[in-house]
Amino acid sequence: MQYSEAKQGRVFIIKLDGGEKIPDVLEEFARNQGIERAYCFLVGGIGDGSRIIVGPEREMRKGRPVPIEYELEGVHEVLGTGTLFPDEEGNPVLHMHVAAGRKGKTSAGCSRAGIEVWNIGEVVFIELLDTRGKRVFEESSGFKKLEM
Repeated sequence: MQYSEAKQGRVFIIKLDGGEKIPDVLEEFARNQGIERAYCFLVGGIGDGSRIIVGPEREMRKGRPVPIEYELEGVHEVLGTGTLFPDEEGNPVLHMHVAAGRKGKTSAGCSRAGIEVWNIGEVVFIELLDTRGKRVFEESSGFKKLEM
């Protein structure tokens, strides 16, 4: 386990517009506002055809996992939470997991495949200061993993 302590910085309340894509729009917002590290959460709706990663094809201890991409059919209610840390080049990288529900059924997964805001998207970004966390590419897994 690794850990670091952080202080809370600025707090941003963001109203997303229909059609905006996550994670792209939130990484761009962070870049424009000079946010390097943050905790964030999302509530709203996502559109038909949004895609989430719902796990690897199989559990693996070594080698790169093959992600399962799942396309959502129809508009879904969504709740998400995540963190934003810079990669080795200083680019903001959002890691957000979402739960998306429709007609009493829920799918959960990582938003990195691209979800599209439908009508309402509200995000709160809480800036994290005085910490050095960053996402470092790990060749063996193919992931940019958080390192303190």
